[in-house]
Amino acid sequence: MAEARAVLRFVRVAPRKGRPVVDMIRGQQVPMALAMLKHLPRHAARVIEKVLRSAVANAEQKELGDSESMRVSKAYVDGGPIYKRFRARSMGPANAIQKRTSHITVVVEAPGVTQKS
Repeated sequence: MAEARAVLRFVRVAPRKGRPVVDMIRGQQVPMALAMLKHLPRHAARVIEKVLRSAVANAEQKELGDSESMRVSKAYVDGGPIYKRFRARSMGPANAIQKRTSHITVVVEAPGVTQKS
């Protein structure tokens, strides 16, 4: 089966907030996954929706078929670098704040299509 992928790196979404969203769309047909992401009230859903649309556009560019027959074969969120910041507390000390980033990967596949060389 032919597949196309899209990767978004260094996005400011914590991996633990993005992983439940990609778990919901993994294995789904693309129209169903897009509908789920559109109506899910999470910031990570907006970002993952853009990555999914990019993967579908990449598949159409490779002439793998239309988006109606494609499905999300792989989707995962890996941790990226962590931005470290400090916030002042009372009576002198500071607390560390970690601003986490993610690398989001979505792979779609078109069934029954052989990939061109």
